[in-house]
Formats: sequence, structure tokens, C-alpha cells
Amino acid sequence: MANVLVWVEHDNAVVKDATLSAVTAASQLGDVTALVAGSGCDAAAAAAAQIAGVSKVLKADDASLANALAENVAPLVAGLMANYDAFVAPATTTGKNVAPRVAALLDVMQVSDILSVEGPKTFTRPIYAGNAIATVESTDAKLVITVRGTAFAKAAATGGSAAVEAVAGAGDSGLSTFQGSEIAKSERPELTSAKIIVSGGRALKDTDTFKQLIFPLADKLNAGVGASRAAVDAGYVPNDYQVGQTGKIVAPEVYIAVGISGAIQHLAGMKDSKTIIAINKDEDAPIFQVADIGLVGDLFQILPELNVKL
Repeated sequence: MANVLVWVEHDNAVVKDATLSAVTAASQLGDVTALVAGSGCDAAAAAAAQIAGVSKVLKADDASLANALAENVAPLVAGLMANYDAFVAPATTTGKNVAPRVAALLDVMQVSDILSVEGPKTFTRPIYAGNAIATVESTDAKLVITVRGTAFAKAAATGGSAAVEAVAGAGDSGLSTFQGSEIAKSERPELTSAKIIVSGGRALKDTDTFKQLIFPLADKLNAGVGASRAAVDAGYVPNDYQVGQTGKIVAPEVYIAVGISGAIQHLAGMKDSKTIIAINKDEDAPIFQVADIGLVGDLFQILPELNVKL
């Protein structure tokens, strides 16, 4: 059985949901060890130890790891890989920053954004913006893998009782420094974990219209708010609202696409949703090809009526 090292994404206190999907994928490869790298990360290590399927937790507590700078995390991981056959990270912004550096340090090819585990070194992954699924097999001695979170069930966050073992950090590489962060705060559910998402497109005309029509509907449904790239590029909402190939990949129970035509780039980020509801005045819009429920009509009439009835 292979030994697998899973990178835990956290904020030094709480483990992010994307890690749970990565653990599920890793458990299909072999025995799972979780790596918690941070500063003052005892709470995160304790939380990781409770994840079902994790047999051991390695805790690297060092000031240089406080903000998960990839230039500091990657050498730590590469050093630990002498005892592991595979390194698995969630395909999040941070995971996709760390994993390629680990692969380069190990001189192996990364297998990115996997959708399933087909064998010890065989996986499926999307290509052409998800329009085709490739089956790939690695011939490298060590595996470096990123996992698409929406493709795997989340491991139970409680029920495990793994031992926590301290390991030394690799120290500050001196290649980058953390200057600060601007984190958007919202009372609505975060996109990647929301069960319902309401997304708006360029048809909403401007920022005020987007807020007036999309936000009340999302609030009534306790939904996350998303947007197409066109809406983000037009400045209606910030970048962190973007759903799509170059945004966030989501798979909620219900995805409501309002005024979104359905470009391939957007479909790649949401077509795995359980139920897709599309509202668009163009009956030939590509979004209707993936929608479970389609409503052809003027969103400026439909959304106010919908808000009143809800």
C-alpha cells in the first residue's frame, strides 16, 4: 500500500473543506498522512487529526509557514517525500501554487485536477475546459497530484483519532515575503461550499442592477453569489465571485444562472451542479444545453416576480 502525504489547507485554526475531498482521493491510493504547515497551528493540527481516514498528522509549526507561502512550503514537502509515494493537494488557488513547485523539486510530472482514481498511478482529468476527459497514467516514481474538490465526496471531519507528530520546517527560503491580504467578507455562504448558488451575467448591465436583482434572491435562498467572467470583467462584482475555468469550480445542489449565455469557460466551472436552472431571454443560449430547468424570458421581469413570490 502506498504512503500518501496530503497537504492540509487551513488558516492556522480551521481546516478548509477542500482538504476533505483531497483526503477522500488520497485514501483511494493508500495510507494517508496529513501535513499541517503553519504558525501557531495547533488547532488546525487537532482538527486534521479528527478527519476520518487520516492515520497520522505531521505538524510543521514555524514562523516562515504562517501564510502558506509556496516558496517556503514546497521545500518542506519535498524533504518529507523521501518517506512517501504520493503528494496530494486540493486544486485550490493555494494548492495549485504549492504542488507544481513540489513536482519541480522532485523532478516529476504533476497530475493536475484529477476527477477519479482509476489505479495506483492512473487517473482521469478534464481537458479542453471539461469537454473531454483524459485518462492518464504516471510513470514517475513519486506522484504529485491536485484534486478537483467537486469530484470527490468530502471525508467526515470528525471520527478520526490520528496521532500528531511534530516535524521541523525548512525555514524561510528568502524568495518571497507576505505583504498583506485583502479578504472579502460576506455573510452569505462561501462559493465552493454553498449548497445553492445564484450567479449573474453581463446581461445585468451594471453593479447596482446586479445587487438589486441577484442579492435579494440569494439572501432568500441562503445562497452564495457567483458571476460569469464577463460580469466580473465589466466590474459588476469582485474577482472572487467568478465561477468558471479561470474562477472557482463549484458543484452545489442548485445552481441558478441568470443572464448567463453559457460560454465554455463558465460551463467548465459549474456543469457538475446537481440541478441547473437557467434564466435567459435567448432561447438558443448554450446554457440551456446543460440546464435541467430553463426559463426563457426577460430577467428584469422574472427576478422581481420571483423575489416577491419567495
